[in-house]
Amino acid sequence: MKPYKNLSGKSTVTMYELAKDFIKVRFADQGVYRWTNQSAGSENVRQMKTLAVTGKGLGTYIESKAKALYDRKIR
Repeated sequence: MKPYKNLSGKSTVTMYELAKDFIKVRFADQGVYRWTNQSAGSENVRQMKTLAVTGKGLGTYIESKAKALYDRKIR
């Protein structure tokens, strides 16, 4: 997983991993969740990937648009 830049300094996101059809996100509480194109929709996953690479807004996006759409909790 890659470290999340956290440009706002306030995010609960700490790391992320990108793949063709999913994104995994690790949070400060050590929880790791995976969102897939099937579970969250390809547009949501695409936006989450963009925000992850940018390093700003991913936690807010997840909270407002994709929180319950994860495929599975890994940890």
